[in-house]
Amino acid sequence: MTVQPPVRERILASATTLFDSTSIRSVSADRVIADAVTTKVTFYRHFPSKDHLVVAYLDRQLELLQATVDRERTSGRDACTVLLHLAAANGSATCRPGFRGCTFINASAEYPADGNAVRNAVARYRAWLHVVVADLLRELGADQPEVVADQLIMLRDGAMVQGFMGDAATVTDALVTAGRAIIAAHVQSPLPA
Repeated sequence: MTVQPPVRERILASATTLFDSTSIRSVSADRVIADAVTTKVTFYRHFPSKDHLVVAYLDRQLELLQATVDRERTSGRDACTVLLHLAAANGSATCRPGFRGCTFINASAEYPADGNAVRNAVARYRAWLHVVVADLLRELGADQPEVVADQLIMLRDGAMVQGFMGDAATVTDALVTAGRAIIAAHVQSPLPA
């Protein structure tokens, strides 16, 4: 006998699959309810609105990214290696079948109103990402780590768009090469190969 995951997890898993394969706005609550094989009453007990579901989806994506970065940071790798691994992971994501761009950039575009709960979830991700990158740059001894973090994040955002709209196979090399050049311009010692 197969054990079903708790209903909230089942709804969230269905939403993740549907949102990732099309878009957030194009997927109705009814479609998630049908895919999760649940009822409207049960759905709305766990998620009072579709926006609540979208925020839970984005928060879950952030939790997964945070766990990945935490593993990288506690592995004993130096800051440069962690940054390179993060760049490579972003590049690999763009080569994934069905890749439609960055989850958070897409959500931001689909929910443009300031103050919206979805935009707030995207802002939490962006703030976390900036802190992580700036901290790694500080460890490398970069001057102006906040400014360089902004530059690397803009580069990463562009890479996500290129991976969706251009040649995904070129993203990793281009992202790593450009990222290394930006970092090298702001640190005194040579970067490890």
